[in-house]
Amino acid sequence: MGQDGLRTDEIDTSRAHPARIYDYLLGGKVHFEVDRQAGEALVAAAPEVRAGLRANRSFLQRAVRHVTGTGVRQILDIGCGLPTSPDVDEIALRPAPDVRVVHVDNDPIVKAQGDALLSRSGATGIVLADLRDPLAVVGHPEVRRVIDFDEPVALLLGAVLHFITDAENPAQLVATLRDALPAGSFLVLSHATGDFADRTKAQSVYNGATATLNLRSRVEVERFFTGFDLLEPGLAQIPFWRPDGPPPAGSEVIGFYGGVGRRTG
Repeated sequence: MGQDGLRTDEIDTSRAHPARIYDYLLGGKVHFEVDRQAGEALVAAAPEVRAGLRANRSFLQRAVRHVTGTGVRQILDIGCGLPTSPDVDEIALRPAPDVRVVHVDNDPIVKAQGDALLSRSGATGIVLADLRDPLAVVGHPEVRRVIDFDEPVALLLGAVLHFITDAENPAQLVATLRDALPAGSFLVLSHATGDFADRTKAQSVYNGATATLNLRSRVEVERFFTGFDLLEPGLAQIPFWRPDGPPPAGSEVIGFYGGVGRRTG
C-alpha cells in the first residue's frame, strides 16, 4: 500500500468498474470481459447510452473551455475515468498552456494509465483516491503539489456522483469539497437521471459492479450546487448546456443533467 492508501498492484477483474464500462462504450481499449458484458447489457437496457456518454464528454469539454476562459488555471477532476481524447488536459491546454490539472480516480487501472500517459509532471498529477473521502483528496500530497487552494479551482465531478449512494451522503461530500475552494472557483457537474425515461433496467446492470447507479431528479441534482451560483442556462440536459451547434437528434431523451456553478463566497 502506497501513499494513496490504495493498492495499485491488485486490480479486481471479477466485477465491472464504471470507468472501464465507460471506456468500453466510448471505444477505448482498457477493459475486461466483465466490463464488456456490463456495457452490452447497459446498451440493451438503454440504447441511447453511448450517445449519452458522448454528450457528457462534450458537455465537460464546453464547461472546461468556459471556466478556463474566465481565467481559472487549476482543475481538480475527481472521478476522471480512463483517458479519452480529447481529454480534460487537451481541452484546457489549447487556449491556456499554463493550466494545472490533477486527476483523481479510485480504479487502480486509471492510475496506472495516467502514470504512463502524463508527461507534464510539474503541472499535471494523477491520484488514486476516492470521492467518498474528500478530505483525503484535497489533502493528498500530489493534489497539494499541483493545486494552490488559495487561488480559484475548477472542481470537476463529471458523471461520478450517481455512483454514490444516498447513505454515503453525496451532498455532504460535495459540501466538504466546496469548503476547500476559494471564491471564484467553479463546480462543473454532470449526473444521471431517470426523469426522461424509465432506467430501472439500466440501474440493475450496476448491481454486481463495484458501484451502484443512483439516479436523481433535477431537484436533487440542483442541491449539489448549494453555495454556488449556477451559470446560465442553469441545470440542463447536457446536450442543451451552451451547445456549440444544434443538439443531435434524440437529445431530448439523454438522461444526464449538467451545470456549472461559481463560488462567490
